[in-house]
Amino acid sequence: MKRKIFDLVSIVSILVITVVMLTACARDKGPAEQAVKAAEEAINSVKAEAVKYVPDQVNSLESTLSALKDKLAKGEYKAVITEAKALADRAKEVATAAEAKKVELTKTWTELSQGLPKMVEAIQSRVNILSRSRKLPSNLTAEKFEQVKADLEAAKAEWAQALESYKTGMLADSVAKADSVKMKAIEAMGILGLPVPAAAQS
Repeated sequence: MKRKIFDLVSIVSILVITVVMLTACARDKGPAEQAVKAAEEAINSVKAEAVKYVPDQVNSLESTLSALKDKLAKGEYKAVITEAKALADRAKEVATAAEAKKVELTKTWTELSQGLPKMVEAIQSRVNILSRSRKLPSNLTAEKFEQVKADLEAAKAEWAQALESYKTGMLADSVAKADSVKMKAIEAMGILGLPVPAAAQS
């Protein structure tokens, strides 16, 4: 009889503990859902701007958010609450990183946009002079000269694309295109024997 009573007490104890745990989990569900929502809102608030400058970090945020939602669906509420707060904090860090990258790219674009047109103009001027000349300099073959002319046209077209990207707010793309123009311009100036500006050599 005593054993039966003991067994009954044990069963009741287990049931009570289970109920307490389930109740605690139920209490955690609401805060966990709110925490995930807050993290998602934090990400959405920075994503549109940050993806222009630090796309990899934005992708990382979204991947972590997706994993967090999976944990929420599995009922891992305590872990979700902790991780969601950390994710919201990371979203702020990404916003800061994006702003820093924007400042860096803006500085680079300003330098390139001031120097590149002058380089292209110098190349064009030299090409015009040589095109009117009956004979090319001894250190410049006809083949190399044709290459310079082709590269010059490609550089001008790419520079126009860079300007368009800048107008539409695609700063990273505009800088990438401008860098490509700079490389073409430096090579052409070298072939033509023109001095490369010090600013373009860095």
